[in-house]
Amino acid sequence: MTPPHARQHRPLGSYALLTATFNAAFGGALYAARDRLPERIAARDLALMAVGTHKLSRVITKDRVTSGIRAPFTEFQGDAGPAEVEERARGRGLRRALGELLVCPYCLDQWIAGGFVAGLVFAPRQTRTVASVFAVAAGSDVLQHGYRLLQEHA
Repeated sequence: MTPPHARQHRPLGSYALLTATFNAAFGGALYAARDRLPERIAARDLALMAVGTHKLSRVITKDRVTSGIRAPFTEFQGDAGPAEVEERARGRGLRRALGELLVCPYCLDQWIAGGFVAGLVFAPRQTRTVASVFAVAAGSDVLQHGYRLLQEHA
């Protein structure tokens, strides 16, 4: 018997197009920056970008207020936690592949991380500022969840 997930439509050509687009964009950025690439990226920048990437990917893929960005490619499924929603990709081909990218924070991480790393090379001050906004928001999320837990157990 074939498992249900094996029978799902999988837009492999569209996945390949998205992969090629990411590789071309990031490869192009690396090529354009070939004379200014740092020898290494500082650990503090890596940590900042990791936390910023995590939060920005959640904002894009899960936040209620960014539903309008995802709406052409997704269908609402229900609430998924504080200020988050659960959606699923809809359509076929590229529309479905984009929908899957826009509802998967793990999938979108690579795109955001690539943007942050390229930004660090071309515009480090601006990139650190943007990453800092999302890192601070992620820290605030931790505090909000902790506060809620304390209230529940008080």
